[in-house]
Amino acid sequence: MTLDVSDYLLFLFIIIAFIWDVKYKKLPNLLTFGGMAIALVIHLIFDHLEGFLASSLGLLVGGGVMLILYFFRAVGAGDVKLFAAIGAFTGIQLALYSMMYSIIYAGIIGLIILLCTRQFMIRMMNGLLEVLNSVTSRSFKALEEYKRKESLRFPFMYAVLPAIVTTYYYFI
Repeated sequence: MTLDVSDYLLFLFIIIAFIWDVKYKKLPNLLTFGGMAIALVIHLIFDHLEGFLASSLGLLVGGGVMLILYFFRAVGAGDVKLFAAIGAFTGIQLALYSMMYSIIYAGIIGLIILLCTRQFMIRMMNGLLEVLNSVTSRSFKALEEYKRKESLRFPFMYAVLPAIVTTYYYFI
């Protein structure tokens, strides 16, 4: 399969989003909503109504699935809008593959960070103690506070960029 205009625009969009997110630790609405709009218009122009509908479904599924992760505080709101835009560019199937690879890469990156900072055993022991404390006290407030305070954070774009490349390598 060959790449088309929307694929090249997606790559440009992802590179800009990566640079912006790494530099400012935030994805601006202008970028994410702009990406969604460009993808919808490109698909409408080149693929007509069928392409516009596929793009719209990709937007809804990409954003919708990430919204679930947002409710669990696994990703930020910018990441939800980012994947809505990715879905608008790629459609449902590639958006879901990109999401899957992003989550896998994020887990690998998080594990590497933990192992390289020598925090792994400390965090594991503290987490286990908090779970035991929550069970014995029958209150999950301390565990929620621990999760909020001790969570490992890094820009999700560190995982999204290689995930997009992996998705295109295997499926295009």
